[in-house]
Amino acid sequence: MESEEARALAHRCHRVLDPLHSMIYFAPEAEELLSGLGLRRGRMAYFASRSAPMGPVSAGTVAATFYNFNPALVAKHIPLAWTLASPAQIVETRFAVADAVMRRLLGEAVSSDETAEAASLAREASEACTGDGRPLYAAHAELAWPSEPHVVLWHAITLLREYRGDGHIAALVGHGVSGLGALITHTATGKGFLPSAAKATRGWSDEEWDAESDHLKAEGVLDADGALTEQGLALRESIETQTNASAVAPWRRLGADRAARLHELGRTLSRAAVAAGAFPSGVFAAPRA
Repeated sequence: MESEEARALAHRCHRVLDPLHSMIYFAPEAEELLSGLGLRRGRMAYFASRSAPMGPVSAGTVAATFYNFNPALVAKHIPLAWTLASPAQIVETRFAVADAVMRRLLGEAVSSDETAEAASLAREASEACTGDGRPLYAAHAELAWPSEPHVVLWHAITLLREYRGDGHIAALVGHGVSGLGALITHTATGKGFLPSAAKATRGWSDEEWDAESDHLKAEGVLDADGALTEQGLALRESIETQTNASAVAPWRRLGADRAARLHELGRTLSRAAVAAGAFPSGVFAAPRA
């Protein structure tokens, strides 16, 4: 595939596959099962479950690898979480959460030939990823693979997501965009969180949000109304181009035809999950799939 074609395919596949991973963060099963280990409900379960593959790391490590969360919010939960449950217990339970959520939202499709096919393709794609400069991906890549096809699919998508995410953070750093600045400018595209949800879930106050917005306005990235300027649009486009460029390896491994097949399968499954209520209203500015 040509570079531009590969970048576009990397973006399209991410868009349709990501909901099948991220839906666990909004599922009641996550709080139920993770709180059963002793973790506090809310943000602690999220921070601990996503970072557990790295081991009992510090709050600074979690904030750095997650990037757009307020470090003060992370520090309220990490490293306290590791005193309540071990990373190994949390990882095991997270797979159980993925299993339960997929069974509930996808119903009979969980055991379909199409899901098994998607799992095989996604796993093969993930095998083209490498851990160089990608700490969060590398930690997840060292986990043992689950056995059931639908959980294999979830884990493979998780690897693809964290691989891309590490590359995205590198692009943001290279463009001089802070974690909060990344959140604000992405929200301004109208394709991510609503501002109120972004502040609430990422732990930023109105004052912190406004101060960073003022900085971005002074830099010419936002206009007086908080919308992206031409400079801001160009910045976001450059970041996404670099992100996509660093995420093409899995799709080159599959080739255009099989990557398109995974896109088709993933789109069908993601749409089914969204239709079954995977994501709450009032959080995202646009549909997830």
